[in-house]
Amino acid sequence: MPTKTTQDTGSARYTYRLRLSATARRALLAEWGRCRWVWNQCVAESRTAHKAKEKCGPARLDTMLTGWRAGKCWLAKGASVPQQHTIRDFAKSRAKALKDIKARLPMRQRAGMPRFKKKDLADPTLNYSRRGFRLKEGRLHLAGGISVRVVWSRDLLGEASSVRVYRDALGHWYASFVVSAKGDPMAPTGRVIGIDWGVKELATTTSEDHDLAHPEYGKNAAAKLARYQRMMARRRQPRGKAQSRGYRKAQRMAAKLHKKVARQRQDTARKWAKAVVRDHDGLAVEDFRPRFLAKSTMARKAADGAISATKAALVEMGRKHGRGARLVHPAHTTMDCAWCGARTKHALPLSERTYACTVCGVVSPRDKNSARVMLVRAGLAPDGVEGGRPDGALPRLAA
Repeated sequence: MPTKTTQDTGSARYTYRLRLSATARRALLAEWGRCRWVWNQCVAESRTAHKAKEKCGPARLDTMLTGWRAGKCWLAKGASVPQQHTIRDFAKSRAKALKDIKARLPMRQRAGMPRFKKKDLADPTLNYSRRGFRLKEGRLHLAGGISVRVVWSRDLLGEASSVRVYRDALGHWYASFVVSAKGDPMAPTGRVIGIDWGVKELATTTSEDHDLAHPEYGKNAAAKLARYQRMMARRRQPRGKAQSRGYRKAQRMAAKLHKKVARQRQDTARKWAKAVVRDHDGLAVEDFRPRFLAKSTMARKAADGAISATKAALVEMGRKHGRGARLVHPAHTTMDCAWCGARTKHALPLSERTYACTVCGVVSPRDKNSARVMLVRAGLAPDGVEGGRPDGALPRLAA
């Protein structure tokens, strides 16, 4: 029986639920209060340096942190590791915003400059490098003498290089570990598949057994979500007043429903991706970026399908199991014939769901033809295709 080999595929995150005692919760919130103060100070210093036309990089902010900790005993009581990571996160966020401004991207596509984090609106997030935490007897020990219990729902495969401790909108605490990911190659099957993304069907493939229907999780939860939002609107207090218990309860129910829908989409995407990768050696995937759908009448249904998340899950699964995933540019894929390579003179309207080639006479469903075009362009032509490739952009290997 052949042995299975593993290969390094970069890093991966493993997230686990945390069970906190009252003491640990108070300690984490106090640590977050210090990190939030450091973040806000970085924002203030950055704005001051911008007005003075000076540079405000991570090195300068690190020097300032040393002075802040020396002059404020309450800040020095906290661990230095999460505070340093707060500065690193601020620098990355600011650098990305400056890069988008330099690239002259439209305002809706830019990453905004870092802003002040308010106490009641920002969820706690603490980052620790390897020297700031350790695992002992199933518990997570953080710098500053904080010890929390981890719910080990699965094994942690490898030694963690960093951990992120955060609280979600429901008030649940999690620990997200970064470990070196090892690939798990599967046995070859000799089969390839082409995948075309859509709205009516989330994914149309060259295999009848692997088409992914639109799950419509968001549509099914829309009525209940609207009821919770109406409850919030009726119970909302004027600005400056604390929200009532009823408002916070409705807000929590809405957040819980949002998270349920997100988990349903994620679960469906991973299960489908695993089935596709298990049964095929080569994947020709449309490099579809549905940003333009946000301006169309299909925006809500496209967002409900979460095409980008499904594509990312497929690429990640293919990388993990050693399958070759090739991303194909979507230009003219609905106009080309997958059999002879001919291209129609005019773009087909969305209402026309059947592709009929005027050259070779082949008639097939429009999405099925597009899925087969993916295979031809990726150089994974199945049986019956003469190895030709319609004119168009070349495929690129998935990163």
